[in-house]
Amino acid sequence: MSPGTLSIIIGSLGALGCLIGAFHYIRRKRLIDDLPTSKTQGVFIGLTELKGTAESESPLASYLAGTRCLQYLWQVEEHWSRTVHETYTDAQGRTQSRTRTESGWSRVASGGQAIPFYLQDDTGVIRILPEGATIHGVVTFDETCGRNDALYFGKGPANEVANSTHHRRFRETAIPLHAILYVMGQARQREDVVAAEIADDKNAPMFMISTHTEKQISSGYGLWSWFWLILGLIFVIGGVVVWNILGRFPAPWQPYTAAAGGFLVVCAIGWVWTVYNSLVSLHHRVEQAWSQVEVQLKRRNDLIPNLVQTVAGYRTHESEVQQLLAELRGQMIATPPGVAGPDFKGLAPSLQVVIERYPDLKANELFLRLQQALVDTEQRIALARDYYNEVATFHNTRLDIIPDRFVAAMGRLQPQTLMSAADFERAPVRVQLVS
Repeated sequence: MSPGTLSIIIGSLGALGCLIGAFHYIRRKRLIDDLPTSKTQGVFIGLTELKGTAESESPLASYLAGTRCLQYLWQVEEHWSRTVHETYTDAQGRTQSRTRTESGWSRVASGGQAIPFYLQDDTGVIRILPEGATIHGVVTFDETCGRNDALYFGKGPANEVANSTHHRRFRETAIPLHAILYVMGQARQREDVVAAEIADDKNAPMFMISTHTEKQISSGYGLWSWFWLILGLIFVIGGVVVWNILGRFPAPWQPYTAAAGGFLVVCAIGWVWTVYNSLVSLHHRVEQAWSQVEVQLKRRNDLIPNLVQTVAGYRTHESEVQQLLAELRGQMIATPPGVAGPDFKGLAPSLQVVIERYPDLKANELFLRLQQALVDTEQRIALARDYYNEVATFHNTRLDIIPDRFVAAMGRLQPQTLMSAADFERAPVRVQLVS
């Protein structure tokens, strides 16, 4: 293999590696840009993006700054310097000796802590479990001091590293209480109450808790993608340049144009592929949101016959009760939005009417258990419905935006109809947050 050919291969492989890096950041940028920002009261199941303030019932105190926070990381580095004597062989083959000074910083201590906390917006709160997340905090402490400073041994280890210059650097980052956060992660059902929480999920593409804004994070990924694309183009052109030099060929413009053009064509194909995959992922997210509605409707469908039997046992001869039972039975089936068929509505008003007519039901343990189960299910349906509408709205908006619109047309992706329903009550999550 000639050196010129080898240079082309190295340049092509380098460009390919850069393209992989570029599209890694493009996919992350698309994920952030394609996910709608949900309200805390609209979160149910699935990948979710949220914005709000960090709150807690019992916040931490950070190790170095003592800042009230929900998470912190700290480290101590110590400076060292040493003189090194070495021998080497010069260009004439003679043995020489020289002295040089080496210096640097070594980490001598570190630590941190994180606790579950709540993200609060104008609609309520949602619990965040930060374990496993990529966390971008703010710098709460950054100080360098000498041995005579109380901080040196007060917060640092008692032993020093070899060749220490007796200078230590203390640095701490944290998520302060009440800090404005951007959170992206997988939402799941809480076990203690009917509400969602954000937690680590190995199958989720991202779990991030950041004090940076969505725009800053998206712009950062965009800059990294451009960096790798430009570096890949340099690899391609560089390979042609070396091929020309080693082969002693004339340097016409055609090889450079062909190389750059081929690279740009690959970039365009990769972009279409990335956009199409992101739109398909968003479409599947809509389907997942609807499936969550179906799950909760099935749960309610399983409970209603028991409720009907309990209520009918009290006043089976009255026409009002028979009419109510017919309405309850009619809500066992719900059709997807946009498809002809019966819609569904909340049962809370009907249950209240039953209780008012027959106060003796309040002493019926079976009825009370069924009532609580149905109320919990109603809240789950409301959560699932709101989440579906949020994702479907964002999906439909993406299909109308240029240039995504053309890619969507190529894939024959269609808008989704929003869901309407009435009389669903949402119970807020009640916590005692510190001010």
